[in-house]
Amino acid sequence: MSLKQERRVREVMTTPLETISRNATVSEAAAAMREQDIRALVVTTSPPAILTSTDVLGAVADGRDVSALSVAEIMTESVETVPATIRAGEAAAMMESLGVNHLPVREGSDYVGMISWADLADTA
Repeated sequence: MSLKQERRVREVMTTPLETISRNATVSEAAAAMREQDIRALVVTTSPPAILTSTDVLGAVADGRDVSALSVAEIMTESVETVPATIRAGEAAAMMESLGVNHLPVREGSDYVGMISWADLADTA
């Protein structure tokens, strides 16, 4: 296991956590992702959901009008999360087993960041 994978998720996650309303349009969400240079947003629902660039691309490929389509219509609900205190390697194993590219990070009941494969990539 690499040194980066031994570190805690809180040390390698992306912060601040970028969020979006379920009522925003997919076009607004895509603009926010581009502006922040990120590939996923947490949707402020209870419990939180996630919207990824893959969701957005799917809507575009399906010919849907993303300027009128709400985030709620294509977001992924029932999102798995990862505690900030676990090792990055454990988060990687979790993402691999779930087949996902991003996991919201929580400390207690607060969502504090997002971890992705890019965060876990070794730079050495």
